[in-house]
Amino acid sequence: KPLFILTLILFVLGLIMIFSASNVTSYMNGGSPYAYFFRQGLFLIVSFIFCIFMVKFNTKFYGMMSNILLIAFVAGLILLLIYGKATNYAVSWIPIGPFTLQPSEFIKIIMIVFMARFYEVHEKRLDKFFIAIIPIIIGVVITFLIMLQPDLGTAIIFASLTGLIFFSSPVSKTIKLKVVGLFLGMAVLVAAVLIMTGGSILQARQLERFNFTRPCDRLLDTGNQVCNGYIAINNGGLTGIGLGNSTQKYLYLPYPYTDFIFAVVVEELGLIVGIAIILAYLYLLYRILKIGRESYTNRGALLCYGVAVYIFLHVIVNLMGLFGLMPMTGVPLPFLSYGGSFTLCLMVSLAVVQRVNIENRLRDKKS
Repeated sequence: KPLFILTLILFVLGLIMIFSASNVTSYMNGGSPYAYFFRQGLFLIVSFIFCIFMVKFNTKFYGMMSNILLIAFVAGLILLLIYGKATNYAVSWIPIGPFTLQPSEFIKIIMIVFMARFYEVHEKRLDKFFIAIIPIIIGVVITFLIMLQPDLGTAIIFASLTGLIFFSSPVSKTIKLKVVGLFLGMAVLVAAVLIMTGGSILQARQLERFNFTRPCDRLLDTGNQVCNGYIAINNGGLTGIGLGNSTQKYLYLPYPYTDFIFAVVVEELGLIVGIAIILAYLYLLYRILKIGRESYTNRGALLCYGVAVYIFLHVIVNLMGLFGLMPMTGVPLPFLSYGGSFTLCLMVSLAVVQRVNIENRLRDKKS
């Protein structure tokens, strides 16, 4: 119940802030000020109804479905290279009527379920190196497909998610150390290639992202977005300038309702609310990890740990990009950012955790 109540509060806050952050952009583009508000509301309602049915099924059913969905969405990533919609220089969306589908977002959740099921089914064969690293091999292929879009932020999150679930699995420490050594060798090789070629194999736009420090020195160039985020946070002070009163959403911030929504939240509601949201994230992660620790099966534990890592990575990558601690990669902030695919995936992931909790309670009653 605490997890459900906190989830509900964060989604409602996100809906309010999406309206506040998007109304100017929507109006200036010739649309209704309420356009993004109504669309996000629709995403939330559809996602919630879907999750009500989903939570009725045992997590074993999720595992069986994950194999089929994984193949389908890998095919979707390949399809993107042929028939995809380019937005912000990345071909990450497949247009479906008035909406768009982002396969790379769904495949994160599918990979969590797939790995949890895989390591349960093959639990007695995890001493064999090739069997143990099959999910890692699949993860590398998918990461490569995402990078071809190119979507650096999603690729980083997906690769990190796959790796952290692998290290949380019951695979032997010897195999884990071999995998660490293998990836360190690959990292050194890639670094050597980049140094020898002077970064010429990367696009100019990709190289620009590595220049992320002191963004306000590059206000009229690549630092424009992050510097305006700084200005928004500075404007807000401790208590904010009032809901709906943001000045930076007046086309200073390019996507105030997605990547930079936290800056608008702090500008309008203040640093105190911003800190409260970060603390809410920490408590949410604690509740998810607690359910995972109480699970009677490795499957349930890995599902919860995977969801916790999924949410944590989105929060940390978004906020570090906003604060200029890493390149801005266009990763949405959980509960607050606008987006249909991400909202559905986030709600589905939380439904998975709730289902694990239900199975824990049913087991408690039996014992």
